[in-house]
Amino acid sequence: MIMQKTMTKLGPALIILAGCFWGSMGIFVRKLTADGFSSVEIVTMRVTLAAVFFGIVLLLKDRSGFRIALRDIPLFLGLGFGSILFFTVCYFTAMTMMSLSTAAILLYTSPVWIMLMSVLFFHEKLNRRKLIALVLAFSGCVLVSGISGEKVPLLGLLIGLGAGLGYGLYSILGTVALRRYSPYTVTFYTFLLAAAGSWVISGPADMISKIASAPSPTGLMLFFGLTALVTAVVPFLSYTLGLRTVEASKAGILAAVEPMVATLIGVFVFSEPLTVLSGAGIVLILAALVLLNLKQ
Repeated sequence: MIMQKTMTKLGPALIILAGCFWGSMGIFVRKLTADGFSSVEIVTMRVTLAAVFFGIVLLLKDRSGFRIALRDIPLFLGLGFGSILFFTVCYFTAMTMMSLSTAAILLYTSPVWIMLMSVLFFHEKLNRRKLIALVLAFSGCVLVSGISGEKVPLLGLLIGLGAGLGYGLYSILGTVALRRYSPYTVTFYTFLLAAAGSWVISGPADMISKIASAPSPTGLMLFFGLTALVTAVVPFLSYTLGLRTVEASKAGILAAVEPMVATLIGVFVFSEPLTVLSGAGIVLILAALVLLNLKQ
């Protein structure tokens, strides 16, 4: 009983922690991009090594967790292909069709999708507090990402919205999977299937050639491993653990701390300017987090 209450209190903190780790992704992506790897190649190595990490964790934690029912295979296919792989491919494709800020804005429509799907499938109550927090968080994401006046093609708009939908789908399908399996089983099979799909679309021969011809292939693989650990293993495990006690719609808004962290990293690590709008966006996101965690 005490453990359950503790996890309930820790739930929001785990979701926010996941968002903070996701926000650090730019550090790793910029380094690997400078080394000549494409976005899809980075995604492939990231999810593949994450699947290995999650497999080791599951092996040490609970070997019986490798067993899943045949009827649940479509659920894990949805998590691996429909969520992780789909949203990542859509997101990186959107970034080639429009500015990074616009792609980020479209990605962070995910709390809207989560809230709508939660009301539809889980019959969660759409109260005034959630709606206000949603408006605050989304407005903050728009300001942090930067407001772009560019004309986005219809296909690009649909792909960007698809990224937000796929991103939000993890919260919905993950909530269902956690009713039947441990977080360790859920994350392992999600990333195992996402990794299998990523190798099909990444052009593995060229990627392996780049790794083999690197000045230090071992050092490069260690950096890929660190990338997977920091941007996938820790945040997805933290987020999935948090989903056990936090409503999917609330979790989607709490995770909006990610662009705020990414902006701060840009300022302090890459010396990017912090505009007045970005600062206002950070304040709005923090306000949404505080609002969701205030007692009734």
